[in-house]
Amino acid sequence: MEVFLTALGCRLNEAELQMWADEFSREGMSISRQLDDVDLMVINTCAVTSEAARKSRQTIRKLHRKNPQAKLVVTGCYASLEKQQAEEILGVDLIVSNADKKELPSLAKELVESNSMPFAATEPEESALFVRNKERAFIKIQDGCRYRCTYCIVTVARGDESSRTIDELIDEISRLEKEGVNEIVLTGVHVGGYGSDLGTSLYELVVAILEKTQIPRIRFASVEPWDLPENFFELFRNERLMPHMHLPIQSGSNRILRKMSRRCKSETFLKLVEKAREVIPEFNVTTDIIVGFPGETQEDFELSQQIIGQANFGHVHIFSYSDREGTKAARLPEKIDNETKKKRSQQLHKLAANAKQQNMMSMIGQRQNILWEGKASRTEEGRFRFFGHTENYHKIFLDIDQHIDIANQVIPCEVVDYDAQTQTLVAKAMSELESQNQNKLIVKQL
Repeated sequence: MEVFLTALGCRLNEAELQMWADEFSREGMSISRQLDDVDLMVINTCAVTSEAARKSRQTIRKLHRKNPQAKLVVTGCYASLEKQQAEEILGVDLIVSNADKKELPSLAKELVESNSMPFAATEPEESALFVRNKERAFIKIQDGCRYRCTYCIVTVARGDESSRTIDELIDEISRLEKEGVNEIVLTGVHVGGYGSDLGTSLYELVVAILEKTQIPRIRFASVEPWDLPENFFELFRNERLMPHMHLPIQSGSNRILRKMSRRCKSETFLKLVEKAREVIPEFNVTTDIIVGFPGETQEDFELSQQIIGQANFGHVHIFSYSDREGTKAARLPEKIDNETKKKRSQQLHKLAANAKQQNMMSMIGQRQNILWEGKASRTEEGRFRFFGHTENYHKIFLDIDQHIDIANQVIPCEVVDYDAQTQTLVAKAMSELESQNQNKLIVKQL
């Protein structure tokens, strides 16, 4: 039996795909890139915004059109929030709620073997095909969130917090290491809340991973800034922890943060960033900012502008606020008109781009251990270009003359330039590279 897996939305959805892929493989099924001949299709949907829900519906329909004979299983936040609507989409055979995701592989297998009819059988931004990245794996450490930010629908869709045990996670990470994975990303709905239901914490989990595994590189998905204890950044003195965290602030205005039910003030956030850079000066902090939240004044917006410069973010995800049915924010008065939101968004994008460029250019001259990812592309000059990320998660490329496969290798490099057109750093190799088919070859200098 062949299975096709795909996801929309967050890193957690991708991590869940990896878990299901492993379980399907243990059951003797194979994971396929091609839709045409598979027996089962699984889509992990998103509903963080109305647009995400629309794309989820669109992708479900597209999967059925491409392979109407395959069984189609729909899960994720859209399927949980809008179950009846999802069931009515042509070709959908099974809805699995977020609460039942652990049972998805067994439920899907039963579906295929039972040969049951789909819910709707009257007629016979695009997501990527799922094949686990051999360099990097996403590890789902928990699900659910105890907080209720007023704009967020995900906490409604995902339910209460539920953490995986440290022993279970250690076993998974050790297995991935044996399979050749060099880097893991700890992910969840509320990563910083890990262990709240088990009497442990994210800090204790990281200590256990460092002590009980040898996985070379460890990263984090988005972590709420108020969850980090005083001594958390001391952990990064261990070089296996990559010096980058995505800490969403959402607004530079404390007044707006209160309306959002966020639990961190802007000045507290800036002190947190300062602590990180006391340990690792080049520590890269990325963030999210929402513009046009109900009641956002020009003064509130200017505070969001200020925090971009003050925090020296390596990257800012900027979202224009839109109402999401079922959230408290959707019922708030003083809506911001679309033209104002568009103008503010453009201003923030410009500021964020400048901050990102300055941040990346400050890396020139540094030595970095780069994990190179995927296959090489060919440049106009006939060279072979590989892409990867610096330790602090800036995108970087390396051009070499020989066609050597360096994917999934960690290679010491010097950051020598910044390519403004692609917003990417340029690397020069500082060591020999090994080819699978040849003895050691020296990479020519850029």
